[in-house]
Amino acid sequence: MKMSQSNIDSYWYAIYVKAKHEFIVRDRLLRSGIDVFLPAVERLSKWKDRKKVIQCPLFPGYLFVNIKRTYDEIITVLRTPGVVRFLGFEPRNPEIIPEEQIYSLKKLIESRDQLDPYPYIKEGQMVRVKRGPLNGAKGILIEKEDKHIFIVSIHILRRSIAVKIDAYDVEVLV
Repeated sequence: MKMSQSNIDSYWYAIYVKAKHEFIVRDRLLRSGIDVFLPAVERLSKWKDRKKVIQCPLFPGYLFVNIKRTYDEIITVLRTPGVVRFLGFEPRNPEIIPEEQIYSLKKLIESRDQLDPYPYIKEGQMVRVKRGPLNGAKGILIEKEDKHIFIVSIHILRRSIAVKIDAYDVEVLV
């Protein structure tokens, strides 16, 4: 499985940003040379006089950055206007997000399937998709109303997303 991490010394972290500043902060970080990932989906927005397809953050208020764990890179991110803080369970210690979670999230976004926010699930059967556009993505498989749902969780955010999937397309991880 090919991972997106370009440098072995860099890791993915989640950052919390000001409300409705996700795209602005993403652009600022990109201009600073920071590898950033903003999972976004297209949604139909309706007004009284028109309808328009717009990009919406999948996890409002959050972005992911791939940086080295150095003072300079962490400070570059924190000094970016609109960035509030890194996420972590201990103060001043950003939590590393496993590469496979970011990889699986990117696969879901690239599939362009209808994605829905889903309640965070910690327990459940872990599976890997073995064919189709989500091939290689890991997540949890559940059954809901006679349909199979594939869920990818980002633990640090305590958020998950779900997509309908054929159960024959997954294999159980041991």
